[in-house]
Amino acid sequence: MTAIAQLEANRTVEGVYAVARKERLRTRTGSPYLALELVDPSGRIAARVWNDVDLLDARFAEGDAVRVLGRVERFRDRLQLEVRTLEPAPGVDPASLAPALRRDADELEGFLEFLAAEIGHPGLRETTARVLDAETRAALRALPATLDGHHSYAGGLLEHTVGVATLCRETAQLHPRLRGDLVLAAALLHDVGRTRELGRGPVFRQTDEGRLLGHVHLGLRLIEERSSGLDATARAELLHAVSCHHDARAARTAEAAVLYHANQLDAVAATRPVPPD
Repeated sequence: MTAIAQLEANRTVEGVYAVARKERLRTRTGSPYLALELVDPSGRIAARVWNDVDLLDARFAEGDAVRVLGRVERFRDRLQLEVRTLEPAPGVDPASLAPALRRDADELEGFLEFLAAEIGHPGLRETTARVLDAETRAALRALPATLDGHHSYAGGLLEHTVGVATLCRETAQLHPRLRGDLVLAAALLHDVGRTRELGRGPVFRQTDEGRLLGHVHLGLRLIEERSSGLDATARAELLHAVSCHHDARAARTAEAAVLYHANQLDAVAATRPVPPD
C-alpha cells in the first residue's frame, strides 16, 4: 500500500485512502466524471474517475474509506491520481485516515496545559480551564484549524492554538504594559469555536450551527456559557479579543490587536513557502 506522500508521477499505485471530497461533474463534451480529494495521514491528492463512472459512483460516498487502484499523473504541476478501480475498505475507520500533524500531540497538549497554568488572574484562569475541558482538548487534537488554509489537518487546531498562545505569551513578556493574563487567555480560547463548527474527519464537514454561525460566534457563546466566575469587565475584554481575532480594525485594546497579529503570524509561518536548503 502506498502512502500519498510517497506518490510519484507515472506510477501505478494501490492504496487505502479516505474520500475527503466528492463531486460528480461533466466534461466539456458532456461526459460525466468524478472529482475527488483523497487523503491519508501523510497528505492529500486530487483524483479523477473518468471511466465506469456510474458503476464506481454507486460504491462509495464522501467520507468513506476506499481501496483505490490507479495511475499517478502530473497535471498543471501537481500530482493527480487517475482512478482505474475503486471499492469500499471495510473495517477501516475513515477518521484514522485524515491528514495528521507531524508533531507529537501529547507534547503539544502538555504545552497547552503549561500555558493555561501561566494565567494568574483567578477568573481568567478558571474560565480557560472550564472551556478547555477534556472534551474540548480531545476535539483540539482531532480537528484542523482551517479546512483549506493553515493547519488544515487533524490536530492542526491544537498546534495552532499552542503556536498563537506562545507568541502572545512572549509578546507580553517583551511588553510588560500588556495585560499578559488577558492576552494569553484570549489566545488559548480564540479558535475554540472550531470544536463546535466542525465534525469529525476525514471530511471535517461543518455542523449546521457551524455553517450558519461560524467559529467566532460559536466560540464566544461557549466562553460565555463557562465564564460565570469572571467579572463583567474581564469577560467583556476577553470576548472582545476573541471576537476580532480576524479583524484588526475592530480591535479596541492592545491585547486584541496582539492576538490578531499573532494569529496571522502563526498562519503565515505555517503556510508560506520557504526556499530549499
